[in-house]
Amino acid sequence: MLEVDEKPKQQMTARAPGPRHPWLVLLIVLAAAFMQLVDVSIVNVAVASIQKGLNASYTQVQWVLAGYTLAFAVLLVTGGKLGDRVGRKRMFMIGMAGFTVASLLCGIAGSADMLVAARVLQGLSAALMYPQVYSVIQVTFPPERRGTALGVLGGVIGLAAITGPLVGGLLIQADLFGWAWRPIFLVNIPVGIVAVVLAAWFIPESRAEDAGKLDLPGVVLVTAGLALLVFPMVQGRELGWPRYLFVMMAAGAAVLLFFGVYEQRRARTGRTPLIRMSLFRSRGFTSGLLLIIIFYGAFLPFFLVFSVYLQSGLGYTALEAGVALVPYALGAGLGSGASIALAPKLGRLILQIGLSVLTLGTIGLVWVVHQWGSDLHTQQLLAPLVVAGLGFGLTVTPLVNLILAKIPVSEAGSASGTLTTAQQVGSSIGVAIVGAFFFGLLGSQANSITAGELPRIRAELSAVRVDHDASERIIDAYQTCFHDRASAADPNALPASCRQPQQPKSSKVQKIMQEAAQRSLHADFAQAAQRTLILQAVLFGGCLILVFALPRVRGRDLSDFEEKSQDAVIIG
Repeated sequence: MLEVDEKPKQQMTARAPGPRHPWLVLLIVLAAAFMQLVDVSIVNVAVASIQKGLNASYTQVQWVLAGYTLAFAVLLVTGGKLGDRVGRKRMFMIGMAGFTVASLLCGIAGSADMLVAARVLQGLSAALMYPQVYSVIQVTFPPERRGTALGVLGGVIGLAAITGPLVGGLLIQADLFGWAWRPIFLVNIPVGIVAVVLAAWFIPESRAEDAGKLDLPGVVLVTAGLALLVFPMVQGRELGWPRYLFVMMAAGAAVLLFFGVYEQRRARTGRTPLIRMSLFRSRGFTSGLLLIIIFYGAFLPFFLVFSVYLQSGLGYTALEAGVALVPYALGAGLGSGASIALAPKLGRLILQIGLSVLTLGTIGLVWVVHQWGSDLHTQQLLAPLVVAGLGFGLTVTPLVNLILAKIPVSEAGSASGTLTTAQQVGSSIGVAIVGAFFFGLLGSQANSITAGELPRIRAELSAVRVDHDASERIIDAYQTCFHDRASAADPNALPASCRQPQQPKSSKVQKIMQEAAQRSLHADFAQAAQRTLILQAVLFGGCLILVFALPRVRGRDLSDFEEKSQDAVIIG
């Protein structure tokens, strides 16, 4: 959902003469949108390859995801306003060019820190480009054909969700030119160049007649506040939670509070605020905003956690992990299609049904992981992934519209922009919190995991005639090494305890200990994934409770809102 403007149609847009090739214009902006959307999901299946290729820590992997979504969030509404002021075509081309350059920097990154910085630049560029996709569609197509164009865009969004993990898996599996994960970013370069060139020739320029002044101080304040909050959440585990991180979080909360005061004062003086604080007087909107933050905060980390579990924990290839996640995307497509027909009839009940199905599917995944653990195969994931995806699709498509249905049309643009930003903020915070929870479990439960293996190890060592004292020394070294390895910030680093000189071991003893370490690794990841999925199920259940705080919406209310707001806000 993206804010376009809050003016009536006759004041909103200085419409350029209709382009001679409107469907070519649509194709250009759809290609850009597809590339941006795929780049969000494609990274999840590349996590293991990136870790191995750049010796990246789990914390740096979290930043590869959170840095992108956070940058996208803080500039998204401003990106739409810039398009209204200086020209949508111009901002589309600037954003697309920046995204292409950032993709090149991602592809040639020589360190994890450089990759994180390039991902932040990608997010900022996407925030300039993506709002223009909706605006260009609105000014290119007349109202009677706009619904068809937006429907095609919705299909592209769904296609991107399905193909992202598959494309990523295929590119990594192919290992083009020995570049491993790098082609998932480099493939954007030719697409981006073609999109910029075609946009220069075929997309007409358009602006809003009265776009209002940019709220740059608001952007600075919200960026600083969110950065002060998210940084400690991501870095805390690696740094050992020093006191200054808690000071940073308190400072972040204070800055965001000041941001709210500043925005309220800006609105009172007649200037255009980044966020209209008057919206928060509505309990339904406030509850809906919190619902969106929690919902996306649980949703996006699911793919990070599950991909790491499948690849690092179970040894799946990137392609196998991508294929394993396809049932979720297919279920989401089915649910999304069904919700379009059901939402006008059921109102907020569709959210209650969707979140119940999503929670049930996530609990089903918990059971599957508990039941099969390290022996898990793709076919065992099929049913719960389809159910979870179905619940997601039933929820996500009508979610924003149902929250906005009781909002006055005069405030619909600001409200939709706020909710869109909340989606990305929730994703960033979710990756920080849920990611830290998952990776922290890998180290905290290492001792109990290895303790469960000791009877079997002792029996196997005894069977190959290793005396008791030597057996205990081998076991102690194994436990210490496994704990240090599981707790390490860099999963590819070899701790000192694993490099200590050991007494020569027979090939049989080495095989026993290697197999024990492999079983422990699988069990460690399985338990961490299981407990993280329980956390995500609880979060989805919390969202279900929050739905009851939303106002009851009749089907006619929803239809009226979509009709009246079509010229103020793009629904999607």
